Amino acid sequence: MYTDLSQFCIDKEKILQEAITLVDRSRLGIVLVVDEERHLIGTITDGDVRRAMLAKFDMSQPLTALLERKARTVHAHPIAAPAGADRSVYLNLLRTHGILHLPILDEMGQVTGLVTMQEFLPEQVLPLHAVVMAGGLGTRLHPLTEDTPKPMLRVGDRPLLEIIIRQLREAGIREVKITTHHKPEKIEAHFGDGKNFGVKLSYVEENQPLGTIGSLGLLEVPQETTLVINGDILTRLDIRAMLAFHKEHKADLTVAVRHYDVKVPYGVIECEGPVVRKVSEKPVIGFFVNAGIYLLDPAVYQYIPCGQRFDMTDLIQRILKEGRPVISFPIREYWLDIGQHADYEEAQGQVKDWELLQDGR
Repeated sequence: MYTDLSQFCIDKEKILQEAITLVDRSRLGIVLVVDEERHLIGTITDGDVRRAMLAKFDMSQPLTALLERKARTVHAHPIAAPAGADRSVYLNLLRTHGILHLPILDEMGQVTGLVTMQEFLPEQVLPLHAVVMAGGLGTRLHPLTEDTPKPMLRVGDRPLLEIIIRQLREAGIREVKITTHHKPEKIEAHFGDGKNFGVKLSYVEENQPLGTIGSLGLLEVPQETTLVINGDILTRLDIRAMLAFHKEHKADLTVAVRHYDVKVPYGVIECEGPVVRKVSEKPVIGFFVNAGIYLLDPAVYQYIPCGQRFDMTDLIQRILKEGRPVISFPIREYWLDIGQHADYEEAQGQVKDWELLQDGR
């Protein structure tokens, strides 16, 4: 049980951005909103923050504004438990309600602690296997990729693909498949069966390019959810948070998305017929774009052809046409698509910063 209230309690008068900072600092995935006497007012989870991002919620608004929005959902009233109960009671509540966090309250309704599912299953292996798409030619990074697969370019002191696999291992994933095409022998020579990296590795070679998702048609349909990630992405994405979001929304396919702004270099005129209704000088228009990371349930594989070129956009359209649920998961962590030389240079500095943080310097 966590009892340092400063790690996860926040005053109801604070703004959402302060709650996000506390969520990130504690890495617990939740903050408890309390009044001046520590009475529980509500909770804000990592999922709540990401839903607020999708709704383009103003992060400078007070926490009460988000709690009012949450009051209209099934998550309006947080599940809590009394202090002093047996730990089996806490575990049963977590399992029964399908939640990851359980506030602990005393007889006066004041917060005294927080119990998490992770405490009961600290070494839990995620019910998830991963596929890393590493078959691209990396033409925009020539000449670096002429004799080296793009995912094998060194970022810091190790190949990018090794960074990805280590992150998957740390998240609780133990089985990883790598799709290959360009110089596959160099990838296999470095990683082998994955034993030295703490995972079970296997390879799927594309004899010809099969698009962004077509190589999945060469695999047997799995029994569990699949995480698919492009092999040229450097990110600090919380995979456990993405999986929880996927399950919470009962999705067949979850697409990680990033916010992307486009600045229009002209004054934009909005018309209704010939009548001008509004003018905006060089506006910035925001979009959510595909971040190259996905969660697929087994039912999705039926829509992927075998041995044919097939892109993720094709798959999404097919699933939507069938009326099946496709969910977006906004990434608020660091994310970089290493597609060009400038991106590759940025990645070098970013990884160096991560290493300094890990060393405590």
